[in-house]
Amino acid sequence: MSKFNKVQFLNTVANTGMVPVFFNKNIDTAKNVVKACYDGGVRVFEFTNRGDFAIEVFASLVKYVRQECPDMILGVGSITDAPTAALFIQYGADFIVGPYLNPDVAKLCNRRLVPYTPGCGSVTEIGMSQELGCDLVKIFPAGNVGGPSFVKNVLAPMPWSMIMATGAVEPTEENLTAWFKSGVTCVGMGSKLFPADKIAGNDWEYITDLCRKCMEVIKKTQNS
Repeated sequence: MSKFNKVQFLNTVANTGMVPVFFNKNIDTAKNVVKACYDGGVRVFEFTNRGDFAIEVFASLVKYVRQECPDMILGVGSITDAPTAALFIQYGADFIVGPYLNPDVAKLCNRRLVPYTPGCGSVTEIGMSQELGCDLVKIFPAGNVGGPSFVKNVLAPMPWSMIMATGAVEPTEENLTAWFKSGVTCVGMGSKLFPADKIAGNDWEYITDLCRKCMEVIKKTQNS
């Protein structure tokens, strides 16, 4: 059962502005990556359901995070159906993220008061998600649906919207500044934040430093 509520999740997402997105079938690697992000200031992390036995890795990861990274809000991504969402919630997922909107997942998460962030590629999908109780929506794949200009244009008639951009987000000052100036609440970042050679080489300090630098850029843009 999650120890965080929706308000805590939304406030943390808005304050930190960054949600690392990661999967690895090796539990030790997953633990080290989450801890590296935590040391870099990250407080929301999305472990994606993208491999065999992902639920087993996640179950071990939750126990580790509760002990070693107590302020980390740990959720699961790539969820496409309600039964899978229910399984991960039972194992302690603090929030659920999907590549597209599934009303059944929304109903399930609402019933358990677990935040659900569905992927949206149009204004209509964003509106439908909000009607189903999704406070934070994900534009995905962000680079293909229109990039920062899409976010800016959506927020003009729908300024209440909380948007996470995932896809085409890079850990650079230019890229992050463009996204946050467009009005995103946060960004989701995957492979660019976790270079394969750094993961293979167990260079956790690199990931910590990169997270810290990204957070600095985000904070500067949020305060400008």
